[in-house]
Amino acid sequence: MIKGLNGAHQRLRASDFDEVTKDVLTTATSIYRCLVVTETPFPESLIVETKLAKRAWREASDVAGLTVQLMPSLVKMMTRCTSRVCGELKTKMRGLTASFFGFRASHSIAAIQANPDLAEALKEGASFVFKDWEMKSGIYKSDLMQSGINDMWFANRIDEGIVYASYFDPLPVKLIALVLTVVKCCIDEWATGVSEDIKFAAVSYSPVYLVHLESLRQFEEQTAAYKLLGKICDNLLDVARLVSRYLHGSHP
Repeated sequence: MIKGLNGAHQRLRASDFDEVTKDVLTTATSIYRCLVVTETPFPESLIVETKLAKRAWREASDVAGLTVQLMPSLVKMMTRCTSRVCGELKTKMRGLTASFFGFRASHSIAAIQANPDLAEALKEGASFVFKDWEMKSGIYKSDLMQSGINDMWFANRIDEGIVYASYFDPLPVKLIALVLTVVKCCIDEWATGVSEDIKFAAVSYSPVYLVHLESLRQFEEQTAAYKLLGKICDNLLDVARLVSRYLHGSHP
């Protein structure tokens, strides 16, 4: 915080720093966002967030080939992104989830009755993680999961999944768990029959994330001989990269 001309405290912004620091901060913030979604979507404490910010700053400094002092104010600017990046993912997934599963934003009694029934069916046994959720086949191969990954990190060739490819290759299991947790939140929003905005809060969804992460790890162990999860991750990444190259007018 800094004092303005009127004596009031104001929040520091990127524009308050010199050009070199601003450039490193821009890169470090992007790296921090990548680290959050691929490693620590729900940091347990400010200490964990600070360590993540320091790591992002070191790696951004390495990219720039510079040594720039990391001040506490810069750490705060990066850690603001912790909940923001997950909120962005949820915003993108909300519309995708509704259209993919057929939730209806209608005032008709039929729709209001059908939406919560659909939500409960999808959540029963985490059916929504399957490609065919009704038959429960094709686990972790849902097209919705692919669409979310495409839109959030691979929408074009300057998105984080492309520019900071090393954080997404191989595609982290923790990122898949995060996407599935966000889908669960989006489904929860239809539980009353009409769409309601539910905050993607750590207190509510960190436990859900841990359940998905453990399920993914169990699946990996149970299918280790076939390396199925690795193949699923590779396919998700390959398709996402193709989308960024060809579906958005960014041909090499």
